[in-house]
Amino acid sequence: MTPSNVDLAELLSREAEAHEERRQRALRRAARSALIWPEEATRLPDLTALRGVGPWIAGILEGWIEEPPEIGELPPERASFLSLAEARRVLDAHPSWRAAIRGDLQVHTTWSDGRADLGEMVATARALGHSYVGVTDHSKGLPIARGMDEETLLRELEEIDELNSKLDGFRALRSLEMNISPDGEGDMDPEVLGRLDLVLGAFHSKLRLREDQTDRYLAAIRNPTVHVLAHPRGRRYGVRTGLVADWERVAEEAAVTGTALELDCFPDRQDLDVETLTVAVEADAWISIGTDAHRPEDLRSFELGLASLALAGVRPERVLNLLPADEVVAWARG
Repeated sequence: MTPSNVDLAELLSREAEAHEERRQRALRRAARSALIWPEEATRLPDLTALRGVGPWIAGILEGWIEEPPEIGELPPERASFLSLAEARRVLDAHPSWRAAIRGDLQVHTTWSDGRADLGEMVATARALGHSYVGVTDHSKGLPIARGMDEETLLRELEEIDELNSKLDGFRALRSLEMNISPDGEGDMDPEVLGRLDLVLGAFHSKLRLREDQTDRYLAAIRNPTVHVLAHPRGRRYGVRTGLVADWERVAEEAAVTGTALELDCFPDRQDLDVETLTVAVEADAWISIGTDAHRPEDLRSFELGLASLALAGVRPERVLNLLPADEVVAWARG
């Protein structure tokens, strides 16, 4: 069978295990890049045109394409990921999703660990056809990502307000990706959080535990300052499988509290995955979509999330991003 880009990503990941240092890094980088190659590698005459592929890796890929190896079951840390090429095929069969989405609800800037400033991220999102973005820089509990304290967040809000005053037909939402503890507690003053349009809560610690973490999720969902539970499983391609929980109970509780579960479109997150997203659909929970963009080009990974919506059978009326900006804000204020 002709290998897909997901197959090639897996083969590159396995090949990396046989190498060290520079070549290992190159192979792992190519594996992650395979998830966002715009079309199937098997259809291209020159594989070096693909991101992360030089002549050495191209030669390896050509051998696999000519004589496809047996792949078998994928390891859990690399299972259930879509490639961009696959996502585009799904969306060609479900074109309404591309037209329906109004905005991106997780975007980072240089106020925390983003690589572009607020103006550049907003301009790129606007050029892509969005009418709003949630500016969700990190909070102080994540210093490795230059998380902001309350004073810094208030300064960022001033810049957002100033930018919004100059925009016509576009809105940057006053938002935050707040670090939450395993007990479901946030790390920011609730009074300051009350000034925001939208608060994403995210776990960033103890993400490799194998014990059931249902109670952790229920605590976070019941936190009244959290509107959206960001990248819920905490999985990363080739790095960790994500936390274990009773997702049916989690989704049902989210539906009761009105807390949205995020579909993070970043290529090596894709969290929620399609299987878990289907559980959320059955519970009738709200879904929020964000690219988790840290640079302008990351904003284009939205198609991975849209394809997941289509594959999971999500009802459009339960997707926050289909609402106009003012309705998203009204939803969050409940």
